[in-house]
Amino acid sequence: MAGVPETGLGHLRVTLTETAYIGPGRADLLEGIAETGSISAAGKRMGMSYKRAWSLVQALNEGFGAPLVEASRGGAAQGGAHLTDLGTEVLTRYRAMQARTAEAIAGDVAVLRALIADMSGKK
Repeated sequence: MAGVPETGLGHLRVTLTETAYIGPGRADLLEGIAETGSISAAGKRMGMSYKRAWSLVQALNEGFGAPLVEASRGGAAQGGAHLTDLGTEVLTRYRAMQARTAEAIAGDVAVLRALIADMSGKK
């Protein structure tokens, strides 16, 4: 998955209400659905069962008060899933927040890593 490159700078979870929140796992699932057109395939890519992936999609849809993902039943030729316009907007804005957060804290993280390296060298 494309997402934000792993920088080791932590995980951003944005809580909007008690039920509406998004973090790296939910964003990766949305991105996987956008890329594969399938909840099942997106879940598999993340090492989760279809049941777990579907549960997260339901939680996202209910939490945001409108569908982020729309799914249709019906076998290989007819079934599938896609992000709604809202789902695309939520994913795009979350990825932008991740990138800005990583950029904002990169200097402090570098200093902390240097401190650890210095302490390791003194042992």
